[in-house]
Amino acid sequence: MKAYLDLLHDVYNNGVGKDDRTGTGTRSVFGRQLRVDLAQGFPLLTTKKVFLRGIIHELLWFVRGDTNIKYLVDNGVGIWNEWPFQNYLNTKGLNENMTRGSCEWQDNLEIFIGKIQRDDTFAKQWGELGPVYGKQWRNFSGVDQLEWIIKEIRTNPSSRRLIVSAWNPAEIEEMAKAGLPPCHTLFQFYVTPDKKLSCQLYQRSADLFLGVPFNIASYALLTMMVAQVCDLELGDFVHSFGDVHIYNNHEQQVQEQLSRSPRDLPTMKINNAVTDLFDFKFEDFELVGYEPDPAIRASVAV
Repeated sequence: MKAYLDLLHDVYNNGVGKDDRTGTGTRSVFGRQLRVDLAQGFPLLTTKKVFLRGIIHELLWFVRGDTNIKYLVDNGVGIWNEWPFQNYLNTKGLNENMTRGSCEWQDNLEIFIGKIQRDDTFAKQWGELGPVYGKQWRNFSGVDQLEWIIKEIRTNPSSRRLIVSAWNPAEIEEMAKAGLPPCHTLFQFYVTPDKKLSCQLYQRSADLFLGVPFNIASYALLTMMVAQVCDLELGDFVHSFGDVHIYNNHEQQVQEQLSRSPRDLPTMKINNAVTDLFDFKFEDFELVGYEPDPAIRASVAV
């Protein structure tokens, strides 16, 4: 996907050194945008293999309004594991005794995740991320934003208010305790007179190497799901960024990715029998024609 690689190249070459919350350090720029035509294929990165199963399960987890990692853990998706584990260590006073990424740390993370799987009481207490995406999408101060947006698109498609926000200032501190305040903060739908649905995402903070490929695919898939249940065709996905950055410990991986050439985009097939956004299941999605380069591993900055 050339638009992504162009942005990666831009940040790698033009980003300025900037400290960050994790202490890792970044190359950062402010204010960028990319656009993809969803009718041209599903925008899943081909210059490295992307964990699609994790993207689908995470999106379904958001849509159902869930904020506990147990659903993800039960489905073999570990992308949110480290935040509640870090909160567990901090609360128990164990953080000072363990170096993140060490064998001891990794062993204890595996024990923690095992308890999340086996012990519902433990999962309820320690698997909770606070009022993050799913909660805000489905219950922002009592408003089910997803339910509202579907109704509004169906009844008032020319509206300029087709917006869902995950940024709830009253609950930011609570989100930060065990998880992370929303990075992808707000998205807006747009319906053209010829019945094409587009989506624009505003992302305040973007981990360009690890996170952004997930975000692009996730919101593209959400747009496809909404289009299907609202009987619309596909338009564009527009991704607008605030602070878009490359972590200093990802530089070697970025160089490797920039050395690769993009391939043809795959096609996402969705079970067309589903007519309710909240009825989608993992089995309703099939990716066809995905032939990526090998995965490039990198550590998440927590």
